[in-house]
Amino acid sequence: MKNEIRERRDAVGLSQADLAEAVGVTRQTINAIERERYDPSIELAFKLARHFNCHIEDLFDPELDGDGDV
Repeated sequence: MKNEIRERRDAVGLSQADLAEAVGVTRQTINAIERERYDPSIELAFKLARHFNCHIEDLFDPELDGDGDV
């Protein structure tokens, strides 16, 4: 899933470790989300949105699969 996590994190000068600590996950989890290798749980998506003071939809944009499903 496409996301804006790295851009938001960089804009406020946070390291992956800082963001991970703030939302209660590992740095590796933040790295995997940013590299679009892991889709966060809905709970984590809400925590990230709350941390950046925005809506989940501002951070995550599901791409359409080749078969048209979201």
